[in-house]
Amino acid sequence: MISDFIQGQSQASTRLPVARMCELAQLPRRSYYHLLGRTQTLDQYIELRDQIQRVALEWPSYGYRPMTAELHRRGFRVNHKLVLRLMREDNLLCLRKRHFVRTTDSRHSLPVYPNLAREMVLNGIDELWIADITYIRLLREFVYLAVILDAFSRRCIGWSLERHLQAELAIAALRMAIAARGVKTGLVHHSDRGVQYASHEYRRLLEDHSIRISMSRRGNAYDNAKAERFIRTLKYEEVYMNEYEDMAEARERIGHFLEEVYNRKRLHSALGYVPPAEFEQSLLSANTP
Repeated sequence: MISDFIQGQSQASTRLPVARMCELAQLPRRSYYHLLGRTQTLDQYIELRDQIQRVALEWPSYGYRPMTAELHRRGFRVNHKLVLRLMREDNLLCLRKRHFVRTTDSRHSLPVYPNLAREMVLNGIDELWIADITYIRLLREFVYLAVILDAFSRRCIGWSLERHLQAELAIAALRMAIAARGVKTGLVHHSDRGVQYASHEYRRLLEDHSIRISMSRRGNAYDNAKAERFIRTLKYEEVYMNEYEDMAEARERIGHFLEEVYNRKRLHSALGYVPPAEFEQSLLSANTP
């Protein structure tokens, strides 16, 4: 190709003058400079495109802003407009079309509680925990995942994966969170009105640790929006990327994602594009004399 010829000659431009190269290639001199400039522009972005593609493979749901933040962390000085253009040209902007199956059954006669979380202004970790349950599809069955998140740092602090939707599923996740974090005075636990969270056993565990109970309004998904966003991230970046053979494989892979990938590596826009564990460490460092 003519462009290959020009690239080869430009790398040894001292051998022939431009006029002679154009004569040999049988093209006008203006075409030489046009193609040469285009080749140099493409070369300029080769390494950047390579890094963008590597990040996109690791984090398929990243849009251009998280992508830009990750590139900055890897030492690339680039603005979000260029990243957006390159991602669009390389068809790397994620498309989301899947819908979610709800696992909440609020048709019960158990006690429900007012929404305390809606009025809270958070200043640190362990002031508000949020809980949710979702389904995970294996090759031959459905299983269910309960999670507990810290609302301030978005860190997953408790989780449980089982074949049933009984209260014990949610209780196991809550016990993990309590064991990992302890209980700070005034801590609020927020969930939907599902039967698992309204059950006597779950409420007793909260009350035994003096944790205040908060529940979403009926039929209002926005009241637990942080948990919903977390579930969406889990589905797109882990669950939909794999086919779990059995419960053991699902528990291993999902546990790794929650504790090692989501908590320690994945950038979160609400945290200034740092992972939750790093965000919490920065809070600790800022409060240490």
